[in-house]
Amino acid sequence: MRKTLLLLLLAAVAVPGLGESTRFWRESSYPEFSKGTAKGVALRSDGEMLLAPRFRELADPNLEFLWAIAEGPDGSLYLGGGSPAKVVAVDPAGQSRVLFESKELEVHALAVDPKSGTVYAATSPDGSLYRIPRGGPAAVFFEPKRKYLWDLVRHPNGTLYLATGDKGEIFRIGPDGKGEVFFSSQETHIRALGLDAAGNLYAGTEPNGLVLRLSASGQGFVIYEMPRKEVTALLFDPAGNLYVAAIGMKVKAPAMPGAPPQQPPAQAVPPGIVVMPGGVAQAVPTPLFPFLAAGGSDIYRIAPDGYPEPLWSSATELVYSLSFDAQGRLLAGTGNEGKLLAIDSPTLFTHLVKSPSQQVTALVRDPKGRVYVGTANPGKLFAFGPELETEGSFESEPFDADLFAHWGRLSWQSRAANGAGSLELFTRSGNTSNPQKNWSPWSEAYADPAGTQISSPAARFIQWKAVLRAVDSRTPSLSAVSLAYLRRNVAPVVERVIVQAPSISVR
Repeated sequence: MRKTLLLLLLAAVAVPGLGESTRFWRESSYPEFSKGTAKGVALRSDGEMLLAPRFRELADPNLEFLWAIAEGPDGSLYLGGGSPAKVVAVDPAGQSRVLFESKELEVHALAVDPKSGTVYAATSPDGSLYRIPRGGPAAVFFEPKRKYLWDLVRHPNGTLYLATGDKGEIFRIGPDGKGEVFFSSQETHIRALGLDAAGNLYAGTEPNGLVLRLSASGQGFVIYEMPRKEVTALLFDPAGNLYVAAIGMKVKAPAMPGAPPQQPPAQAVPPGIVVMPGGVAQAVPTPLFPFLAAGGSDIYRIAPDGYPEPLWSSATELVYSLSFDAQGRLLAGTGNEGKLLAIDSPTLFTHLVKSPSQQVTALVRDPKGRVYVGTANPGKLFAFGPELETEGSFESEPFDADLFAHWGRLSWQSRAANGAGSLELFTRSGNTSNPQKNWSPWSEAYADPAGTQISSPAARFIQWKAVLRAVDSRTPSLSAVSLAYLRRNVAPVVERVIVQAPSISVR
């Protein structure tokens, strides 16, 4: 019995002392880098980090939601939003003033006559199309007597096309203010309009996500049905390719066998309306536009011959606006994290900037390549590019070694030679999960990408920071970071002793 007990005790305490070995914390992918905090730094989906185009606030129009931006012939910008419905003019010097205000909830679409500078504004709900001449008072130009006025485009011949809901119609309005139904669909909403270089009209719908081409006589032809339910933006490039953004999941519920006959469908409840028990629809004060919490989005490119190609898809991001940057890259404004993305190819995208607002709802490029960015929650106007930020920084997420650790060498992969900017890395460490609470200060800069001994004190947590600087408008890049560490050995602890019966042997 004593011999057996002795063997058991020896087995309990004589555990092999497995020593710690050097470990590595590596980051080199978009999902890993996207957990950090970027300022003036863009992150590509292939894991490369580089300086972003400059992003700065131009104006605060005192609107909660900014839905539309239009540029006048003198370089002034016109902003439409709500609530209440307003048009705010921003002159080239950045001074803003309220140009128009109405009783409706929102201005959701704008168009400008490039010769006279006259502004046209479409309001919702139960709104009208207003004409706002330069230096003159606003007046109702056309009343479609429809619930929602979603989009507005001006044909080079002066004709206006107005997209409406909740009957899914497009109105054609002449320069004299007389209008008529140009196209009537079986959809609930015509949500987006676009004109190609030849002046042909295209439309996107909800709830089936249809993309239609309209003939001069108003005959519609579906060129594609998007996988998502609501088309939010249409955009043509100089080559005639059509870019389409759509959001939200389609819901199809087939009737079960033996189910009673379906009742006639109730009138579709448009975005911004909540159906209360008993079937009474009550308007939600803000917003009118459908800020979906989920449903994802897709962007497709449709070639001039009608061939559709998926470019980008997300299960979480919601695309509200499209434009091109100075280099001709496709830009996408998203929610609900206020991101501006560049879609470089079907296999590559770049997260350019995160705005302080929740949604990027409007994008317009000027002739010099600057992109004006409109947002919602709150509604603000920003300028993006075309010049690069001169300096940007990126802070990684804090790394938890789980135990007290000594730090080894820091190395990285970059492109910062031959005049392509400069790149420096820094580290700091601490013993709390929040790096703002009594951590060590940032270290001196590490400049050797092949590896440098980390000077931050031993601790449980560590964080690195990269600072990128442009040289002659050329940006450095960072694609991988590796940090070595060695955790302190922990002595074995006998937590309990179990005495077995004499008949049980220990091997």
